[in-house]
Amino acid sequence: MKSLYQINELTLYASNVSASCVPCAFWSVIGPGVDSFTAARTAPSSRAGEKNMETAGKVIKCKAAVAWEPGKPLTIEEVEVAPPKAHEVRIKIFATGVCHTDAYTLSGSDPEGLFPVILGHEGAGTVESVGEGVTKFKPGDTVIPLYVPQCGECKFCKNPKTNLCQKIRVTQGQGLLPDKTSRFTCKGKQVFHFMGTSTFSEYTVVADISLAKVNESAPLDKVCLLGCGISTGYGAALNTAKVEPGSTCAVFGLGAVGLAVIMGCKVAGATRIIGVDINPAKFEKAKEFGATEFVNPKDHSKPIQEVLVEMTDGGVDYSFECIGNVQIMRAALEACHKGWGESVIIGVAGAGQEISTRPFQLVTGRVWRGTAFGGWKSVESVPKLVEDYMNKKLKVDEFVTHTLPFEQINEGFDLMHAGKSIRTVLTF
Repeated sequence: MKSLYQINELTLYASNVSASCVPCAFWSVIGPGVDSFTAARTAPSSRAGEKNMETAGKVIKCKAAVAWEPGKPLTIEEVEVAPPKAHEVRIKIFATGVCHTDAYTLSGSDPEGLFPVILGHEGAGTVESVGEGVTKFKPGDTVIPLYVPQCGECKFCKNPKTNLCQKIRVTQGQGLLPDKTSRFTCKGKQVFHFMGTSTFSEYTVVADISLAKVNESAPLDKVCLLGCGISTGYGAALNTAKVEPGSTCAVFGLGAVGLAVIMGCKVAGATRIIGVDINPAKFEKAKEFGATEFVNPKDHSKPIQEVLVEMTDGGVDYSFECIGNVQIMRAALEACHKGWGESVIIGVAGAGQEISTRPFQLVTGRVWRGTAFGGWKSVESVPKLVEDYMNKKLKVDEFVTHTLPFEQINEGFDLMHAGKSIRTVLTF
């Protein structure tokens, strides 16, 4: 069931299953932080233990959350994880975040959704073993899996204008590793990979171009979130929009991605950062990240874009849509200033949905952009983001509102659907 809010000329949905955002930042209630977990901060060798020597080259049996079919809760199962093949790495996952993207695929709305599948794409762990030809990783390395790879060889990687490496895009979309097979089986059945990462498993196998080696001292229950939402929003402001000092920005949707956008706008030197959300309870949290003002569309009879244009003497310099709603995408564009305003789409709408606006909006100088993973070239950028976090230049801890044992993964999804969490982290 969906709860429906009619706001001015816009229809906003807050869904019990993730609407369609990759990653999502829903307009939902943010609950207070609860559990606190201190991840192992020991050296990778002690994290990995002595098991590496015992398991290398062998099938590992471990627990994983399997999505057997769309629309049903995940099931904790014992799965078999085959050894890595050439240019693959097998990882022991220590912590993983719960993201709306996982819920979107689980709902059955994802056009690339395949079942049975092991979801999860915000993870962190250590290398258990490596396949033939792997030279950049060794057992014990602390790593973050990447759903946007970086091979460094394709024309996309060589072009500074994009981070969308295409080397393994086709097979990744098919739920398989580059050799067109899966490393997961459960109850005698093949289980598909998800986004090239599948972090809802105690062990997973990824392509060696879909992995970043990071600081071994980093707390894994925090830096796992740099695998998706935080990096996406933060980079949207810094890399995609390239927000300038003194700018006025509007951020639509104050979930995890929206908060990360606000953080990026503040770092870039924006003077006014306007949070837009139908839940006023979110503003206090948004202020912690740098928001200077808050607008609730429900408080106005006019369309929200008109409200923002009046507030800002003609429109904002930059706007960001962090929801995945095509009507809000239009509002975000039309809230931009004539002549130079830029709007960045971060949320990904559902299959078959289209965006629209009057061509005059673009003819008169506004720019519409999109972003994936915040424009970061993943392999080279994620380690730097981890260092920024370790040096207290980047907020991460503040996004974690709940920490749960992995077995309570469905509770993590419930918290997300109820709007009571920014990010729930699951620990093995």
